[in-house]
Amino acid sequence: MTKPEIAKLGYVSLVTQDLEKSLGFFREVIGLEETEAINGVHYLRAWGDFEHHTLSLEQGERAYVKHIGWRTKAKEDVSGFKALLGDEGIAVETIAPWSTPGIGEAIRFEAPSGHTFEIYYDVKKPKAPEHRRSVLKNQTYKAWAKGISPRRIDHVNLHTSEDWQVTYKFFQEILGFKLREYLKVDDGDQILAGWMSVTSLVHDVALVSRKKDEIPTNARLHHLSYWVDDSQDVLRAADICKEYNLPICGPGKHSISQALYLYVADPGSGCTVEVFTGGYLIFDPDWEPVAWNESERALGNTYWGDSISAKEIVKYTIEA
Repeated sequence: MTKPEIAKLGYVSLVTQDLEKSLGFFREVIGLEETEAINGVHYLRAWGDFEHHTLSLEQGERAYVKHIGWRTKAKEDVSGFKALLGDEGIAVETIAPWSTPGIGEAIRFEAPSGHTFEIYYDVKKPKAPEHRRSVLKNQTYKAWAKGISPRRIDHVNLHTSEDWQVTYKFFQEILGFKLREYLKVDDGDQILAGWMSVTSLVHDVALVSRKKDEIPTNARLHHLSYWVDDSQDVLRAADICKEYNLPICGPGKHSISQALYLYVADPGSGCTVEVFTGGYLIFDPDWEPVAWNESERALGNTYWGDSISAKEIVKYTIEA
């Protein structure tokens, strides 16, 4: 029997303690388009995203990530994952079709990392309003309407204090992620961070292992990332963030992934957003994961630009 497969990152469901600030940040600074708002939940996407949303925002008493959505390659993969997860003894909740706007039947579960994931296939792809619609038939909205204006969602970076062997095995053997690059201890095989993907990207998800006394909860989101087309867009993003008096980290370049980055936090939720471009794509079916040693961590994180220590990075995570 063929294993079910994940096709791509779908969306992040974010709860914020200040919805007004978060909406202002994501709509005006990042420049996302709002598809609709239903029952207090706002659904947003980038100008090049076709699906109903890549981010949902709602008010809560505290900021945290409710779940992260992944779209499968085929409709039958949803039930395939449900059976596979059940065989692993993982409790699975079935979400009725379209109870989340734009998303058909889904399953929701807690991964061994402590993060809640949602898996689905059926989606709606609403057209942009006529006055915002691009003349390009292969693009949803007119580009560059406001703010940083990223093209699409790119990846998420997750932190966990759960058992590293169990979590990496689950992500690879059950969910089907391929390890592209990883950071390990100098003397041994323990993985400290792994960059994994189901697409040709260097990573659709980065998973960072933490000691239990390093993070306040066992599952954290360090950042969600939106893609811009080139390096000039990252520099422009830095200008926009400074105009809004928002502290930034970067612009800079990672050695791992070779991508350009800029980090900025949503003032409403504290959620960090990475504006991301460059890097490389992987097409080789026999790709050998690139190993970095712990002593090379600083270089792996930052080829050039602002350097952040491993301890400082933790400060920019929120509960997931």
